[in-house]
Amino acid sequence: MRDIQFTKPNFGESPAKFFIEVRDELKKVTWPTKPAVIKMTAIVIGVTVGVSAYLGGLDFIFAKIFEIILQR
Repeated sequence: MRDIQFTKPNFGESPAKFFIEVRDELKKVTWPTKPAVIKMTAIVIGVTVGVSAYLGGLDFIFAKIFEIILQR
């Protein structure tokens, strides 16, 4: 444990240097293609609609069950 050296963050560095480094890192990113983005977006929307319908159906069923129970 004595081998670990903690360094204090250098918040005094130039903001311009930070943004230059951010730009350099963003150039290294492998961005998805437009068809891949469209496909993934469609999957997310489809799953969202499916889960919403499933939960809405469960809510409807449980509401009817409680309605029947409370009417007795």
